[in-house]
Amino acid sequence: MSLSPGRADELAAALYDARRTLVPIPPLTDDDPGLTMADGYLVQQGVVRRYLEDGDRVVGYKLGLTSKPMQQMLGVDSPDFAPVMASHVHVDGAAVEAAAYIAPRLEAEIALVLGEELAGPDCTPLDVVRATQGVVAALELVDSRVADWRIKLPDTVADMASSGAIVIGGRATPVAEVDLRLLGMVFTRDGEVVATGAGAAALGNPAAAVAWLVRTLHPLGAALPAGSVVMTGALHAAVPVAAGETYRAEFDRLGAVTVRIV
Repeated sequence: MSLSPGRADELAAALYDARRTLVPIPPLTDDDPGLTMADGYLVQQGVVRRYLEDGDRVVGYKLGLTSKPMQQMLGVDSPDFAPVMASHVHVDGAAVEAAAYIAPRLEAEIALVLGEELAGPDCTPLDVVRATQGVVAALELVDSRVADWRIKLPDTVADMASSGAIVIGGRATPVAEVDLRLLGMVFTRDGEVVATGAGAAALGNPAAAVAWLVRTLHPLGAALPAGSVVMTGALHAAVPVAAGETYRAEFDRLGAVTVRIV
């Protein structure tokens, strides 16, 4: 289907209100079963516009559903993306309130910080490596404004790719010092291992994931500016979190990043 601008704005308002009130809504695809991915991005734009109107700003992008475990968990076969808002960024060691989210889950990811703009229909992983200023250990707290995570791909696309918050490590490693595909990661909850992963989980290579994003943004007239932080996608299936827990992702060569759920 193709949503009218008015209907897309209604759905964006409902999702934005759910973010503020923490009261989830039914899947958008219940009332609009023909919703397409393109419709989802139209709704997403309305959500982003509301953040900007409230004084927030875009500092990067997040890629979602780049790993097979996450695609299998949600029954989809394509990545998605959304802007990262400045208000959603936390530093290593941050305390994040579980009560500020509806159904939070946590993922360990590799983040790339760009030193140069990336744009165009022919972006390659090599272009991404050349433009990357540093590689950073990161965590993403994902959440769904759709009740019980009953999402199809258009639902999560509309809902800012199920974004919640990100936690960025304090050390950037030069990209020339690492093989992004082979970066290993151990993810722990209160010291107990709950997941492991490696960079290759993100579309085979985090740089390939970012190249996919750049090529996808091009027809929309968008690019990745220098200075952007790009979350390249989960390296494992998302882990539900609760207050009182501490999570730590330790990466080969990148170091560790920690968050406390309070």
